[in-house]
Amino acid sequence: MNQQQFKNFTASSLYCEKCKAAMPVRERLLLVLPDREIFDYLCTGCGSSVGRREITAGEKMLAQAMSGRRPRRRAAVHQLTP
Repeated sequence: MNQQQFKNFTASSLYCEKCKAAMPVRERLLLVLPDREIFDYLCTGCGSSVGRREITAGEKMLAQAMSGRRPRRRAAVHQLTP
């Protein structure tokens, strides 16, 4: 089994202390830093935080390359003359 296969794992459900059960979660971008992004997992039942995930800039670029997507570029702004 390829070790890279599970390198960029995102959770779909996690155990919630308040709900006392494994609950579906949604991922929310918490903080963007120059070298990483930090995401918070929120329980869809009660809204409490149940975990965190960090993605380094290198991991993000690798994930984009593996999925065949290119990083987004800023759109050029063109002025139209009347």
